Amino acid sequence: MGRVAMMAGVLAMGASAASAGGIERSTQPIGILFEEGANYVELSYGRVRPSVDGTGVFTGIGTGGVAGNHYLPGIAIKHEFNDKLSGAFIYDHFYGADIEYPATGAPELAGTYANVQSEGYTALLRYKFNENFSAHGGVRFSNASAAVGLSGLGYGAISGYKSALGNSWGTGYVIGAAYEKPEIALRVALTYQSKVKHSFDTIETAPVFALVGLPASVLSTTDVNTPEALNLDFQTGIAPNWLAFGSIRWVHWKQFKIDPVALNTITGSGLVDLENSTTYTLGVGHKFNDTWSGSVFATWENVGGDKNVSPLLPTDGYKGIGVAAIYKRDNMKVTAGVRYLKLGDASAATAGAARANFNDNYAVAAGIKVGFTF
Repeated sequence: MGRVAMMAGVLAMGASAASAGGIERSTQPIGILFEEGANYVELSYGRVRPSVDGTGVFTGIGTGGVAGNHYLPGIAIKHEFNDKLSGAFIYDHFYGADIEYPATGAPELAGTYANVQSEGYTALLRYKFNENFSAHGGVRFSNASAAVGLSGLGYGAISGYKSALGNSWGTGYVIGAAYEKPEIALRVALTYQSKVKHSFDTIETAPVFALVGLPASVLSTTDVNTPEALNLDFQTGIAPNWLAFGSIRWVHWKQFKIDPVALNTITGSGLVDLENSTTYTLGVGHKFNDTWSGSVFATWENVGGDKNVSPLLPTDGYKGIGVAAIYKRDNMKVTAGVRYLKLGDASAATAGAARANFNDNYAVAAGIKVGFTF
């Protein structure tokens, strides 16, 4: 009972719309390690539709919609080597961004854009010491690239700046432990995910380069650390066929800096400067019968600092609610979920001054998983 309801909640949690600073699209869950059965495989697909627009502080002109839809395919497989040792491989999209201020919108930031693409590969092992205690860990690989353009009156002399960060691979690790009490569907798992360092071949261009004695194109290497994170996931039975579940996720976003050489030389700062975030999720699941289970959950992300944020990430945390359902038959399990997120109000700022206010924005995330035990 417990695990069926728990996974219904996890699906919709994974369909992240604007979590942790606006670029985290997967919390890199490890739930597949706890799936019942010796061998299990699942395919997943998510779609996130954000609605993010603001108003120029000085001109009062609307920015137009600045955030694009994104899609989240994934695959995961678990294999049980024996009654103590099991392993899993997970493919998903760790991070991403699709921000573009229409050229016809508020002139404070018109033409600014950020596109970040990434793919993640995680290989894990889990060792059960006994019925109650286990440890898990492994390695994760990430491939990423990015393109950024800064444009509009809010950027002053640097307007027209562009940078392209080529594909780069990075490696990190995962380590954690879990306590379980199967008779009451209790499980508490603590997982640490290390930072991952990328070194991007970078090309920077800007009209201002000629005025400050730089070449038209500056070639360099930009080192970027995607941040470390700590996850606490828990679930427990609270009544026959009822389960409570939740999670707390802390992400060290202060580690995440993108400081291309030429931009940093001219302005003394980089492209992003984020605050650490903590995300809370709490829900309840119910098993209706041997075929159907469902859950409902609430989620809240708190981001420290003031409301002035980067124009490349123009929201500040969120509050949301979601529902999910599972259909289970023979060796097949189908999980579907949806959640609504009220995105936190913020002001897109440059040089410490607000350029556009973003209020009353939201996102809708939906996803589906199909899993098979074999």
